[in-house]
Amino acid sequence: MDEQQKIEHQIELATRAAALVRDETTVQRFKSFADELKRKLRRIMRRGQVRARAYELWEQAGRPIDRELEFWVEAERQIEDEHEERKGPGAS
Repeated sequence: MDEQQKIEHQIELATRAAALVRDETTVQRFKSFADELKRKLRRIMRRGQVRARAYELWEQAGRPIDRELEFWVEAERQIEDEHEERKGPGAS
């Protein structure tokens, strides 16, 4: 089981537990925990997207040596720009 699967499983367990508990404080803690895990999962997935894009950019540039950071930063910028475009105008 990889890290992404573990986090997805933890989100499922926290969500189920929140549905079973009667104490509102505990329910909120489980929900907050699940939300935190969802944010972590999005970061992991974004990192994978950036890694793939950086590799693609590196290959397109002819696989130059010692420019990894340049391609990583450009990939992050592109992925973030695409994310913002999908959110659309007026979204925050």
